[in-house]
Amino acid sequence: MSRYRVILDITRTHLTSRMKQSAIAALGVTFGIGTFIVLMSFMTGLNNLLDGLILNRTPHVRIYNEIEPSDQQPVELSDAFADDWNVVRSVKPKNSQERIHDALPLLARLENDERVKGVSPQVNAPVFYLAGNIELNGVINGINPLEEKRLFNFGDYVTSGSPDDLARNRNGILIGAGIAEKMSLGLGDRVQVSTARGTLVPLKVVGIFQSGLAEVDNVQSYVNLSMGQQLLGEGKSYITDINLKLLNIEDAVPMAAEIRRKYKVSAVDINTANAQFETGTSIRNLITYAVSITLLIVAGFGIYNILNMLIYEKMNDIAILKATGFSGNDVKLIFISQAMLIGLIGGLIGLAIGFGLSVLIDRTPFETEALPTIKTFPVNFNPSFYLIGITFAVISTFLAGYLPARKARKIDPVEIIRGQ
Repeated sequence: MSRYRVILDITRTHLTSRMKQSAIAALGVTFGIGTFIVLMSFMTGLNNLLDGLILNRTPHVRIYNEIEPSDQQPVELSDAFADDWNVVRSVKPKNSQERIHDALPLLARLENDERVKGVSPQVNAPVFYLAGNIELNGVINGINPLEEKRLFNFGDYVTSGSPDDLARNRNGILIGAGIAEKMSLGLGDRVQVSTARGTLVPLKVVGIFQSGLAEVDNVQSYVNLSMGQQLLGEGKSYITDINLKLLNIEDAVPMAAEIRRKYKVSAVDINTANAQFETGTSIRNLITYAVSITLLIVAGFGIYNILNMLIYEKMNDIAILKATGFSGNDVKLIFISQAMLIGLIGGLIGLAIGFGLSVLIDRTPFETEALPTIKTFPVNFNPSFYLIGITFAVISTFLAGYLPARKARKIDPVEIIRGQ
């Protein structure tokens, strides 16, 4: 025990006798770790924000009835033309509606499926928003506001009013921000919409919806599911879309295939619907980690260079230590201890600085019309970043100190003294 205490005393003496060099080495670690924490926290926070904007409003499985040409034409069903080469031109879509057939029984089955967290039916109705003699094209989605709020964070995109207000008001409408601005509408105002059949329906504005996408906010609004069905002149069984939120997103792909096969409807999973977005997210994450790790490696090389120079300056000390009975392993341990202390102290200070800057960024105002519900810059305070940072600081400084320490271990004190 006394041997290790002496080694630590010598280590402390070496560090304090060259305080400027020791501080520079520690600052290299500090800025490397601090920058790593800030970069990872901010970039992953930004990635999570972008992911949330897309994925929170995207169902894990969307069920609908796609209008498309028939796979088989009547001539192909006739045995008389089975051996002929048949060419059919100007193929028309098959005679079907946008509604999902037998939607209510399908809803009941899905709600009882143990893989499903929640089900949200929708009705899409093309309309005209009327402002005097002006008619603005638009689309109204009939939804269950409370389920949309629970499953898809619908409330995060309502800048005025709330989904609860829509749920309580059968004749209410959550109008798109672009439409509200063009028609000078606010909470409590009335707006008339005209359906494809020419029916005029007055609705009360109970909220304003803003997705951040102008092409959506200029046309889209939301009403209760029953009002959406009324706008189309249809009954309670008329549903155009069923959106599923699953307990495990990994079940989305096989479940979509199962629904297509079992119920003969169109079903698209979240991976297929957002394939390009997922690729962009992966590339952003890869760049973030690559830059962050590079910063830590550069800090490690800085420590190596400083310790390497320190050994050359301490040649006389090393010779004296060996001449007084210290072994080569003791000398190696002294220099490794110096590197570890520099890494630990610099790393802890870097964590504190990184956390402080992250908190500062998190509280910095950030307001944009594209993201109406975001008030400050997004920051991810994941504890794993801090654990990775301090671990890398210790490992990199150990490796940076180990190579010069091996050189110090092999120094012959006789040659050093003779050279003096």
